[in-house]
Amino acid sequence: MNAAFVARMEDVLAVYERPYHPLFPVVCFDARPCVLHGQPVPLPPVPAQPAVGEQPAKAGRPRRESSTYVRQGTACLLVAFEPGLGQRLVEVSARRTGADYCRFRQALAATYPQAEKIVLVQDNLNTHTDAVFYQHLPAAEARALAARFEVHYTPKNASWLNMVELERSAIARQCLHQRIPTQDELTAHVAACVAERNAARATVKWQFTLEKARVKLDRHYQKIRAANLPD
Repeated sequence: MNAAFVARMEDVLAVYERPYHPLFPVVCFDARPCVLHGQPVPLPPVPAQPAVGEQPAKAGRPRRESSTYVRQGTACLLVAFEPGLGQRLVEVSARRTGADYCRFRQALAATYPQAEKIVLVQDNLNTHTDAVFYQHLPAAEARALAARFEVHYTPKNASWLNMVELERSAIARQCLHQRIPTQDELTAHVAACVAERNAARATVKWQFTLEKARVKLDRHYQKIRAANLPD
């Protein structure tokens, strides 16, 4: 942990402590890769005369499946989560290139037409910059899109500071625990999960505050200061 880490951590925690304001919604963004799994490989039929110690399948016993699966490619979830209202916007994308990021930021901006600024918390992946807007949009549109956001970056290797990590985990537990073979099916599962969670306004009760960070990580703060004291 160094001064750069602490500066970004405190910046993000300060954003989380802002009172909710509909004109300045706080939205957390991240992406999650997914593997598309085909149907499991069928187990061979139970022999008529099972080996010693083995039992054939009986009525009422769970069906057996092989742990082996057919890989059908990959997809990516682009997830934006607004903890203030318990709302999320999720897109299933084939990839997570700069073009995909640009498209999703456009969709996010359209979701908040009344906002003066969308306060965005995200990691510092190389495609997560305003530069990609100019790579895929006319200059005027790129500038207008960038102006809709106030961006705050989490420290390197500190994804746990992004609330959307908790939302990603909830979506994974609810609909990614099963084998899903195609992007269309994944989209349907995720859409149903997102609709249910939005209707319930499921959110995060964030506990790690600026005050707690300074107490819990005090030795790191002291170490950073000590390293920069004059000789």
